[in-house]
Amino acid sequence: MNAQQYRLQNRTALVTGAASGIGRATALRLASEGASVVVADVADEKAAAVVAEIEAAGGTALAVHLDVTDEASWASAIETTVSRFGGLGILVNNAGIGDTVPVEQSTTEEYQRVIAITQNSVYFGLKAAAEALKASGNGAVVNVSSMFGIVGGFGGSPAYAAAKGAVRTLTKSVALGWATAGVRVNSIHPGFVDTPILGDVDRSMLAQTTPMGRIARPEELAAAIAFLVSDDASFMTGSELVVDGGYTAR
Repeated sequence: MNAQQYRLQNRTALVTGAASGIGRATALRLASEGASVVVADVADEKAAAVVAEIEAAGGTALAVHLDVTDEASWASAIETTVSRFGGLGILVNNAGIGDTVPVEQSTTEEYQRVIAITQNSVYFGLKAAAEALKASGNGAVVNVSSMFGIVGGFGGSPAYAAAKGAVRTLTKSVALGWATAGVRVNSIHPGFVDTPILGDVDRSMLAQTTPMGRIARPEELAAAIAFLVSDDASFMTGSELVVDGGYTAR
């Protein structure tokens, strides 16, 4: 193994939405670099399958049921993590959903559902994990935002854009608050990624709108997240890492 494969050794990471997509790829990547990984999701069977993958590769992982919209569920997940692994040094707030209708066709209920899962969950996670992250002495948080937390995109996902924009600025606020507390907080802004959140959307159409001519693989986002939580990014906090194939460069 090279040095990179050991850079997260003796650290514990909790990844939300880790049963699929970017979350799954991130859990696998962090484990491959030596971290003990808590695979947190509401999809218990899929989370257990990710744990099995990690363990089969020689890693250490634990599946935890986590409803990211519920503060009590967060408290339980953090307590379980600290009890099992002795602490928590890495938090990846990845869980989220989107919407696909223009604002005038949206409903308040659906708007609030997206905000709860995609935005409020990040606040709950930061709040619940704060004590453990600070106690680690070398804490790192990555909040998964989106390129549509920076630009308006196609104009048809008002709740998603609002939530991801909030995640972007919440990240900066908490990063400043924790700058001398031994915890770095950064956001990552994916472009189009081949994950279940895209649903039945035509991938080729999305590729055509991306300057690099393709959409991302989840593993490419996982690699960027692994960098941000590692000591290779030790002087980065409050930063936004855009991984979008050039979409927002225009």
